[in-house]
Amino acid sequence: MPETHTPPEGEVLSPAPSYVPAEAYSPEQARRRREYGDWDPRSAPATYLLVAVNCAVYLWMVAHGVSPKYPTETNLLHYGANQTDLVVHHGQWYRLLTATFVHVGLIHLATNMWCLWNLGMLGEPLLGPFGMVAVYMLTGIAGNLLSMATNTVLALASHDPRFLLEVGAGASGAVFGIAGILIVLLSNRRLPFPWPQLRQLRSRVVQFAAINLVIGLGTMFVDFGIRIDNMAHIGGFLSGLALGVPLLPRMTSGRERYLRRQKFTFAAAALVLALFGYWIANLL
Repeated sequence: MPETHTPPEGEVLSPAPSYVPAEAYSPEQARRRREYGDWDPRSAPATYLLVAVNCAVYLWMVAHGVSPKYPTETNLLHYGANQTDLVVHHGQWYRLLTATFVHVGLIHLATNMWCLWNLGMLGEPLLGPFGMVAVYMLTGIAGNLLSMATNTVLALASHDPRFLLEVGAGASGAVFGIAGILIVLLSNRRLPFPWPQLRQLRSRVVQFAAINLVIGLGTMFVDFGIRIDNMAHIGGFLSGLALGVPLLPRMTSGRERYLRRQKFTFAAAALVLALFGYWIANLL
């Protein structure tokens, strides 16, 4: 999440109903959604792909001698975790993405993957496979960048370089990002589904995000034995909300227009994140 220990735990969402907004969803994807159950990877290929990559990285770490419960910071950094010093001073910008696939033990992985699967089953019908992967990557990177910016400002303000050595890893920044974009997209009353159903789904996502944000912020005041990177969560969540705003009016205006708006939005977001990273690098 990017976190240094375990992710926040909160209410779990149940799988999405099998609805399909035709304007935003291709006929092939719609057919898959009708024919395959939620536990079949073909029903939501991008969601299952993301879960599989996260699990594969964890198994790769364990197979190479990393503790399945208590990996060290050295272990995490070796396999791609995020650290401001390595990113800014050593040019290892790839860590902003790779860190979203590295987890601090089995419990960390399991809770993040359960949340990712639930939100993915709800979100992939609205985003499509390409959109799902793009949102995961962009919001995960955004969360890591906000965490880096916070560590950089704290290091400069306190003259303490130890803030630059904080290690962050996990998918929860991206999970919060998916929650954020779903809150926006499920606000579209023109989707061909009853508004009470959409409002109920949106309320569940809001509750999920609120509970987990409160748990994360609570660790700042009460020692639960874990450290949570709240800035990564907040960065992921806010970037998810921001990505949803330009997509909302195009969801029911025709699939081609919707997909064009997706590509433009994601490209613009990537540019903004690159500029944000450049600003962070020039602070030091």
